[in-house]
Amino acid sequence: MEVHVSRAVSRFRRPLTLLAGAALLVPLALTGAPPASAADRYTVTALEFTVRAGGRTCTVDADLYRPDGVDAQHPAPAVLATNGFGGSKSDGSTDAIGKAFAERGYVSLVYSGLGFGKSGCLITLDDPAIDGRAASGLVDFLGGTRAADDGTKADFVTADAPGDPVVGMIGGSYGGAIQLATASADHRVDALVPLITWNDLAYSLAPNATGAARGVSSGTAGVFKWQWTNGFYLMGEGQPLLVPSLDPSRFGSLTCLHFAADACDIIRLLNSGSYPAAATEKMLTYARSVSPASYLSGVTAPTLLVQGQADSLFNLNEATATYRALEAQGTTAKMIWQAWGHSGGQVAGELDLGTGNLETSYVGQRILAWFDRYLHHVEDTDTGPEFAYYRDYASGYGTAAAVPALSRTMYLSGDGALVDNRSEVTRGSRQYTNWLLPSSHSESSLAGLIGLPDPAPYDIKGTHLGWTSAPLTAPLDVVGAPKATLKVVSPKAERVQNSGDAADRLVLFTKVYDVAPDGTQTLVNRLVAPVRVPDVTRPFTVELPGIVHRYEKGHKLRFVIAASDSAYFGNRGIKPVTVVSAPQDTGVLELPVVG
Repeated sequence: MEVHVSRAVSRFRRPLTLLAGAALLVPLALTGAPPASAADRYTVTALEFTVRAGGRTCTVDADLYRPDGVDAQHPAPAVLATNGFGGSKSDGSTDAIGKAFAERGYVSLVYSGLGFGKSGCLITLDDPAIDGRAASGLVDFLGGTRAADDGTKADFVTADAPGDPVVGMIGGSYGGAIQLATASADHRVDALVPLITWNDLAYSLAPNATGAARGVSSGTAGVFKWQWTNGFYLMGEGQPLLVPSLDPSRFGSLTCLHFAADACDIIRLLNSGSYPAAATEKMLTYARSVSPASYLSGVTAPTLLVQGQADSLFNLNEATATYRALEAQGTTAKMIWQAWGHSGGQVAGELDLGTGNLETSYVGQRILAWFDRYLHHVEDTDTGPEFAYYRDYASGYGTAAAVPALSRTMYLSGDGALVDNRSEVTRGSRQYTNWLLPSSHSESSLAGLIGLPDPAPYDIKGTHLGWTSAPLTAPLDVVGAPKATLKVVSPKAERVQNSGDAADRLVLFTKVYDVAPDGTQTLVNRLVAPVRVPDVTRPFTVELPGIVHRYEKGHKLRFVIAASDSAYFGNRGIKPVTVVSAPQDTGVLELPVVG
């Protein structure tokens, strides 16, 4: 089927789209009228490709956007994209990618990911051996070495060599990780722009902000992020009902309808509240096998990472881990921290793929330059600074040659003060006790998606400890992930931490509030750092989620250790915690300060 399209401005839904009540479709935003020099027309052809994936044969449903005037004698580079979790080739953001780049002269191929829309097979979480291989088959099509099921062939894509098309990939969230999965095994992909995606699903779904052996990956099972995880699980399992299909490749077993069995095993283990060693190791192994953290060594394509500051699902630390791994192995990479992510944060003028502001938004301009350089091979294209970050407290973006280092140190005093010098620390001990139900709140992860109000963050007295600084004498700009080094005392946790079940280890949550002169507290982007302490008898270091925030003059910083958080599973049993402070032996908070 072909559709001829004139250059009309279309508006699409925002990046976060509610689907099936509790679950959510995540991707990004692209859009409006293209520049005057763009092609006025393009054709859209619906195509199907039969693939072998995960031991099943299924169909991939795709749309080919071909600008007028592009043919074998006048080829153009291609852009390949797929949907965020729960979406399809036809949802607002994925469809908008096809249109936006076709309007700018690129051949666009957008498709429904395996298990979504009208594409078959099970959901396999962007497994490079399954989802990546399917995407590689579409690269074959763009390279002219395979045809669509109806015989359509592409002989109008610029090539680096026979069968090697010039192709870039772009997409958000689930449509972001697939780029890295594909490029890790198929080096014909020339450029990547993954937005708001993950580095390690084990960290994303059950983060442990301590004990990271590499990037964000901890050797100790983390703290279950139950709201986000179950929302996605319900959406995935509901796909055969939401998109009725008799295609047998879309169905698994009665106990795992639409996911690969290993993915369902993860959900069951996390919801059980128990982490026996063998099952936990299996969970971590599988979650990382479908995560960039395990296969980035194969990615050679230049990569422009874009991550959202307002994102409690895939936070800035995940993008930073990916960026540093790519840089360390010599892969060209740059990183942008934009305002919006899975948790909202849309700001006027920021990239919105649904309204077409590529030329007028900072991130859009960077994406166009990236593709100019690596798809059009314009060697002198300025692709921008190594690192850029949106500032809500200043005009536009700040830039740096690297993610800022930790540069300011504060100490936890026994009297509850957060001080600048060890000599100011007073001796003292303070205690909190957890409840069987959550007594602290950071966010209701899906509240904004289903139109419900979300209470302001809070901590109930007696279930947390806080340390508060003196009023700041000048603004303090924090850009990056704060780090805390702590030691706690918890005899009950110590007695059971070697039980063989990681769920018996102590769980706590750290965070930093901005306290205004009137006492109002703000938890930046509602972000917290969940910790399952590996060994309560030893000091441990916590990496908090990255932020970009100005603490204004006259405001105070308040560092908090809380016993629980409503968005996560917490401690098994009651485990009182004591924190002892002395000048030469106290907790330390380090901040990455700029300016």
